[in-house]
Amino acid sequence: MESVPDHTRHGPADAAFPPPGGPWESVNLNGRIVGWAEHGGLAQARLCAEIGDQLEAERLAHLLSRLGHKLRSAVLALQESARQAAFGRPEMMEGIFEQAQEVARRAAALEAAAIEPKDGARGVVLGAAVNLAMPNAGRDLPGEAVVVGSETALVEAFTRARDWMGGDGVSFSAEPVGSWWKVGITPVGERKPLTMPEVGEPLVRLIVDSHLDGWLDSGQPDRADIYLPAHRSR
Repeated sequence: MESVPDHTRHGPADAAFPPPGGPWESVNLNGRIVGWAEHGGLAQARLCAEIGDQLEAERLAHLLSRLGHKLRSAVLALQESARQAAFGRPEMMEGIFEQAQEVARRAAALEAAAIEPKDGARGVVLGAAVNLAMPNAGRDLPGEAVVVGSETALVEAFTRARDWMGGDGVSFSAEPVGSWWKVGITPVGERKPLTMPEVGEPLVRLIVDSHLDGWLDSGQPDRADIYLPAHRSR
């Protein structure tokens, strides 16, 4: 949830997480909570859903614009290095491989933000998703920790969160909180700043909020918490 107009983020969309400053009524549309307000009703629910869609679209457009700019800059730098290497400066060849890798990294980030996962939501074991994203990460994940979501998006979110929170030196934990699994990601040792801040918190937030129907809590400086819908076995 995000308050309007001050854009303070508060908790996942769940009746068990009312925002401060109430009393509030939960606002529901088609069986799903879409907001909190002093008074509910269908008109308020439609307004909340419309504002939410608008905020999501604006955030996506801004992130895509920033990532596109960074990708174009990397491509231009690679082109210039290749031109100079071809016209009498062979020493420029040494940096071309790294520049090409940087172009690939920025293109992958742009793709992660722009393309919705094709696989549908299903029950995914958290431990299996962490293994795919970072097999060597420390972990304290209960065996019954299963969430509902796209496995592709989940692995992408954990991979991006790993890079944002400090590379390979991160630790994962999970605990049940109501109808959610709260996944804690904690850096081990000193965090390394990203050369492109856009692929850190903004990209992780987009994937978690938009593709996984979860919530990223980045309010603590020494960790990040991702709330994901818990899978309920029948």
